[in-house]
Amino acid sequence: MERSYYAAWTRELAATPTSAVLGALAARLPFNLEVTQREAWLFEIRHLSELAAALPDAFVFFEFTIPRMGRRADVVLLYRGLVFVLEYKVGERTFGRSAIDQALGYALDLKNFHEASHDARIVPVLVASDAPDTTLSLVWSDDGVMQPALANRSGLLDVIKTVADRFGGDTLEPRVWAAGRYKPTPTIIEAAQALYRGHRVEEISRSEAGAENLTETAGYIGRVIDDAKARGRKTICFVTGVPGSGKTLAGLNIANERMKAHDDEHAVFLSGNGPLVDVLREALKLDALERTRHLPRAERPTGEAEYQKACAFIQNIHHFRDDNLESDLPPVEKVVVFDEAQRAWGREQASAFMRQKRGRAGFAMSEPEFLLSVMDRHQDWCTVVCLIGGGQEINTGEAGLAEWLEALASSFPTWDVHLPEQILGPEYMLTGAAEKALARLQLHKSEHLHLSVSVRSFRAEHVSNFVGALIEGDAARARELAEALINYPVLVTRDVAAARTWLRSQRRANERAGLLASSNALRLKPEGVYVKAKINPPLWFLAPSTDVRASDALEDVGTEFDVQGLELDWACVCWDLNLRRGSDAWKAAAFKGTAWQSVSDPQRQNYVANSYRVLLTRARQGMVIFVPKGDPLDATREPALYDAIYEFLLDCGIGELGRHDDAMSSARHAV
Repeated sequence: MERSYYAAWTRELAATPTSAVLGALAARLPFNLEVTQREAWLFEIRHLSELAAALPDAFVFFEFTIPRMGRRADVVLLYRGLVFVLEYKVGERTFGRSAIDQALGYALDLKNFHEASHDARIVPVLVASDAPDTTLSLVWSDDGVMQPALANRSGLLDVIKTVADRFGGDTLEPRVWAAGRYKPTPTIIEAAQALYRGHRVEEISRSEAGAENLTETAGYIGRVIDDAKARGRKTICFVTGVPGSGKTLAGLNIANERMKAHDDEHAVFLSGNGPLVDVLREALKLDALERTRHLPRAERPTGEAEYQKACAFIQNIHHFRDDNLESDLPPVEKVVVFDEAQRAWGREQASAFMRQKRGRAGFAMSEPEFLLSVMDRHQDWCTVVCLIGGGQEINTGEAGLAEWLEALASSFPTWDVHLPEQILGPEYMLTGAAEKALARLQLHKSEHLHLSVSVRSFRAEHVSNFVGALIEGDAARARELAEALINYPVLVTRDVAAARTWLRSQRRANERAGLLASSNALRLKPEGVYVKAKINPPLWFLAPSTDVRASDALEDVGTEFDVQGLELDWACVCWDLNLRRGSDAWKAAAFKGTAWQSVSDPQRQNYVANSYRVLLTRARQGMVIFVPKGDPLDATREPALYDAIYEFLLDCGIGELGRHDDAMSSARHAV
């Protein structure tokens, strides 16, 4: 893949007519060249040509593409072993915060995801052409990315020469550097935007094995759909995967590919995760509006129009359910992808909801059975794809995989069922009736329906295993796994203010940080962490850091219901007594009225444990866990109970913030 629109040595650039360089750039542009873009390019070409005599051995890339999101850095300049990332703001008189973050974001993307840049020093520079002179501050992070330099048109050369004289080294071979493998790790928000705008899944998946895994899964399901269509069959595919393996990404990819290539199928991505749906819809809308800003105002789409397009692609499964309650006709959708299908309600919960909230006293089906009955209305064919996570049930009535299998066996035994061998594992809890159901189904097993490689965190592949050991109460195993988290800091503190300070010190550019807590962590309120104050998920995840409603403000706390399926870069998980240490195991409790009550029901115990499992696996780059000290005068906040949690976390190999934070901060920057 060509990484840039135009590339040349500076001496070649200076010798080439400006019109020829402009023409080369315009030829690569996927839309019409607007006046503002033309003028910006002309300025950059002339400006860098003027500097060529002083930088004869520099190499420039114009519009260097960063595949993770299809972003393009204005200019990347290689000089004396350094990578200068130049973000031009032509005509600007000030150095805006968002522009500074933009330049730094490009630099971090190269450092973290571009193999040829891992060991290079990277210098982001914001060039505001008409801004006043400013003092150069040579401050480096431990990962070799410099604090963004600020320059006007006359100051850029001095910035480059000063940094090169102090820190320059062996020359980077431009073509070799540019051809270095790019292994991105987008958030699910970024991934949805990238897929929606036309990127392939292998372009936005960090791990080659992970990309191959995702591609093979999509390919297998595509063949199942084509075969179902050709033979008039009804099929269902179950997709499982290790934590962080990209099940939601796989589902979005499948729905997006079928939607664009086969519009007669009306493929749709359905999720019962309301916050995820809201955040992804808003993110797709904002991205579409940003991508059309270059168009004349009369040609730009409206926010409402783009939001409606996003709503057609990503739907709330409960709205899909309710719409089909009103009619016995088959839905227009022939291909549906159910995200987090294990969270669908069992018969008791679904019947109670329909009776109390929808006035349907005779409703006697589980949610899986009803959803399958809706798709079964098609006279010819349909395909259902269920994305299944193990150990992810966090709410009352969530039935898990077993309910889907029992519904198929009892009501739809003629459907073809495709599933992976791993679905028989202990985390999916297939016992009793579910095991019998399997024996009555027309099964097709395939290894391509299990995602075995984590693609979530580029700093730590073993975070989910570490969290699993911690939640299982296996301190020895957790301690062993913690030693592998070299580049992923995990710390614990008794001071929530210190945790906030640490998060702010770690977060750079457009990375996101936030406070997390269990939805029943009600006695964190005296610490200023109030879980009953509901967040607005799209604002919390997408609003700029200057917005007090954003996660970065570190004021409002997200619960497991707000953040499941979504991610932050840095997180503080606030721990309360609803999951406390007994003599040798975790004990679940619920705060009701004025006191804690023991939770004895095994399923509800699992919900509490899983809520912490979800919270502890939201951070992509590192986290701090806050455990209050408690209050000896408050019976609901006994210090000894909090102390037991804190000591267990230390026993799991987690370092104390303030004692090990300097070392861990350095590790945070190592790649």
